[in-house]
Amino acid sequence: MQNGPAVRRRKLGAELRTLRTGAGFTSGEAARLVGWHQSKVSRIETGASGVKPADVRLLLDAYEVQDEQLRELLLMLAGSEGAGDRYRWWHAYRGVLPSTYRDFISLESQASAMRTLETTVVPGLLQTPEYARAVTRAAVKGLDEERLDALVEVRLARQDVLRADPPLTLCAVLDEAVLRREVGGPEVMNRQLERLTEAARLPQVRLQVLPFGSGAHVGLTGPFVIFSFPSTSDLDVVVLDQLTSSLYLERKEDLMAYSEAFDTLRMHALSPEDTLDYIAGIGDGA
Repeated sequence: MQNGPAVRRRKLGAELRTLRTGAGFTSGEAARLVGWHQSKVSRIETGASGVKPADVRLLLDAYEVQDEQLRELLLMLAGSEGAGDRYRWWHAYRGVLPSTYRDFISLESQASAMRTLETTVVPGLLQTPEYARAVTRAAVKGLDEERLDALVEVRLARQDVLRADPPLTLCAVLDEAVLRREVGGPEVMNRQLERLTEAARLPQVRLQVLPFGSGAHVGLTGPFVIFSFPSTSDLDVVVLDQLTSSLYLERKEDLMAYSEAFDTLRMHALSPEDTLDYIAGIGDGA
């Protein structure tokens, strides 16, 4: 369990180690290929030290990695400044974003798929501007209007991953409380329910509601997000949001446990088709 940057360093190092062994090199041989000391390769592979994008590129070339998608992803994890807008747009907001939020956005922008359980609020990728403003105002006390505007802009800009090419695949299970909790007033909530209906019809979005009638379930311990990445599952990570920080779980045992929990939640939740009818019924009764 580590903070975001440490997780990315360690995952990057582990992937580089896998690529090295797959190419048939020892760490000493790899070091000689790129003109380094063997200890530098070891520090990078264990995540003990950061690594520059240029160094990652050297190693990928030495290992003859041709997969462009994998190369781009690993360079993103190393903080490549040559990335496209999809991966770096939030840097314009560095002054208003906590480091843990920047880490989350970084993972989100690089992921190919996202599975999330939400028990209190609508997922950020599916929020309307008005709902996002109400949630942000309630969650972060003492915000002036300028900072509030910036945080809402970030929340909305994050949604571009659903319209990217290829788009992020989003699979979300929402506790019924998410739909029943009136955020921002009736009009805001009605529009938010409409937005969920629109999003649920997108091919890259799978939305399921877990109704109160389902009783107790494994998700009662709290919301979580599972990010999956293209080319390799070794980079997958679970994110748990806390009041003042986020926890990142990367062990295979943790990933398996949360993946199994999510599958269980999906089995107990309404089907995507029934979810649309359920949301429509709540909207009609609002």
